[in-house]
Amino acid sequence: MTQDDSFPHWQGHRNRLRQRLINRGAKALDDYELLEIISFAFIPRRDIKPVAKALLKRFESLSGILAADPASLQSVKGVGASTAAYIAASRELGTRASRETIQARPLISNWSALLTYVRNELQHEPREQLRCLFLDRKNQLIADEVLALGTVDHAPVYPREIARHALEKSASAIILVHNHPSGDPTPSQSDIEVTRQIIDALEPLDILVHDHLIAAKNGVTSLKTKGLI
Repeated sequence: MTQDDSFPHWQGHRNRLRQRLINRGAKALDDYELLEIISFAFIPRRDIKPVAKALLKRFESLSGILAADPASLQSVKGVGASTAAYIAASRELGTRASRETIQARPLISNWSALLTYVRNELQHEPREQLRCLFLDRKNQLIADEVLALGTVDHAPVYPREIARHALEKSASAIILVHNHPSGDPTPSQSDIEVTRQIIDALEPLDILVHDHLIAAKNGVTSLKTKGLI
């Protein structure tokens, strides 16, 4: 038996990759190498690099991979149910960690973390959805709820429903959030008009609308920062 037969090239690659991560930290690894690392336990006897690169090609980015549903992940050759489940769990861990970050301090003073959370949650959603962040008197998060689901370019919005949910939660303020599946976070005229309707509906109840954030692959837009509300 030759040395190559007894020690496959991918096994040596795995050992080197693990050691690089331990010695230099995860930031020293490329995107596909990080994918290789998390796949090692579930694909034990083959070269993982082609699988990792196929995932990046199929979903275009790490965030796209993490946002993909398990069935879509398994459409990539070499990705089985265990790997797909692990990737889905990794996304949820990241989401929960981000939520802990925005819950730790008032959102108004934690804006950068909020924008990261919003973008990670919504940038790859295939359908438009409206979410509402309900805040207490200290501007700390009470709840993050999906209030409406729509087609690829429209989610129905009912100001009275938003008011009802806010009252039920004893919210003092809200932040509206929705996504543009097109990838462009530029507010539409409809986005602006609906936001103003919601502001008008909540004003008599002394519930503030701090902002309306639009998330997409190309970023997050704040209507307040744009001077649109």
